[in-house]
Amino acid sequence: MDFNVRKLATDAGIFFSRAVQFTEEKLGQAEKTELDTHFENLLSRADCTKNWTEKIYRQTEVLLQPNPGARIEEFLYEKLDRKVPPRPTNGEILGQFMLEAAKEFGPGTPYGSTLIKVGDCQRRLGGAEREFLQTSSISFLTPLHNFLEGDWRTISRERRLLENRRLDLDACKARLKKAKAAETKAACEGESVPDFQETRPRNYVLSASASAAEHELRVAQTEFDGQAEVTRLLLEGISSTHVNHLLCLCEFVEAQAMYYSQCHKYMLELQRELGSCSGDIRCPDSLDVNSHTARSPTDPSAFLPLNSASPLETDALQIEEVQPPASGTRKAKVLYDYDAADSSELSLLADELITVYTVPGMDSDWLIGERGNQKGNVPVTYLELLS
Repeated sequence: MDFNVRKLATDAGIFFSRAVQFTEEKLGQAEKTELDTHFENLLSRADCTKNWTEKIYRQTEVLLQPNPGARIEEFLYEKLDRKVPPRPTNGEILGQFMLEAAKEFGPGTPYGSTLIKVGDCQRRLGGAEREFLQTSSISFLTPLHNFLEGDWRTISRERRLLENRRLDLDACKARLKKAKAAETKAACEGESVPDFQETRPRNYVLSASASAAEHELRVAQTEFDGQAEVTRLLLEGISSTHVNHLLCLCEFVEAQAMYYSQCHKYMLELQRELGSCSGDIRCPDSLDVNSHTARSPTDPSAFLPLNSASPLETDALQIEEVQPPASGTRKAKVLYDYDAADSSELSLLADELITVYTVPGMDSDWLIGERGNQKGNVPVTYLELLS
C-alpha cells in the first residue's frame, strides 16, 4: 500500500509540474523547446493524412450504403464483434417483386412477360451491386479503417508521450535556470557579507540543488531524444501508408468500373429484348374504349368486327403516305442495331444518321424516321437526337 501511495504522489507531482509548465508557456512566461522544421512537416503531413482519410472513409461508406439505419446496424454489429447478417440489395428486392407480380398477372401476357424480363435484369443488377459492395469493403474500406483504428492510434499515443517528455524537459530547464540564478545570487551576497558560518552551508545546498537539476535535465533530455526518434520513425511511415492507400484506391476503381460495365451490359441486353418485342405489344380490343364507344349507329365502321381496322385506321397505317412537317425535323444518331418488327417500322444500323420527326397523335416512345427513300417508325430509345 505504501508503494502505491508513493507512486500516486509521484505521478501527481509530475502531472502538476507539466500543468504549470504548459500554463506558463501559454502565458508566455516560460520557454518552449521547438522541434526542427522537418519534424514539424512530418506532424503536419500526418494530421492532413488522418483528416482526409477519415473524410474519404466516411463518404465511401455513404456511397456504398446510403441508408443511415443500415450503417448504424453494421456499426453495432462491428462493436459487438458479430457478423453482419446478409441483406438483399434494393435491386434484388425489386426484381423479386416483379417476378411475383408476373405470376399474378400471368407470364403469358405482354405485361407479365415484360415484368419477368425486367425483374430478372433487376436481380442481376442487384447481384452485381452486392459483389461490388463486398469487393470495395475488403479492398478499400478495410485498409482505411485499419489505418485509422491501428496505425493512427499508435502515432497519437507516441505523440502524446513526446509532448509529455517535452514538458518534463522544459520544466527541468526552468528548475536548473532558477537553481543557477539562486546560486549566483548567494555567491554575490557571500562576497558582500563575509560570514562564513552562515554562507558556506547555504552555498553548499544551492550547489547540490543545481547539480541535481543538471542531472534531471540530462535524464529528461535523453528520454525526450529517444521518444522523438520513435515518433519520427512512425511519422515517416506515413509515406508507406500513402503507397498502400494508392494501391487500394486502384483496386476500388477497378471494382467500380467492372460493376458499371456489368450494369451497362445487362441494360443493353434488356433494351434489345424489350425493343424486339415492342412491335408485338398492342392494346387489347376490349380495352380500346375510345375507338368504339363514340361511334354513331350510322357509321359503317361500327358494324365491322372488333379486330378489323376501319378505313380511317387503314389510312393511318400507311406510313409511306405520312408527309414530314414543314419544320420540326431533326437529325438523329442510331445507338444500336434495330430490326423492324413489321413493314411499318424502319430497320436501323448502329452509328448511322437519319432524319426523324413526329406527327400529332403519335406515341411519344416512337418517331418517324427517314433514310433516303425509306421511311418507318423507329423507337426513341435507340436514338441520340442531335441539335
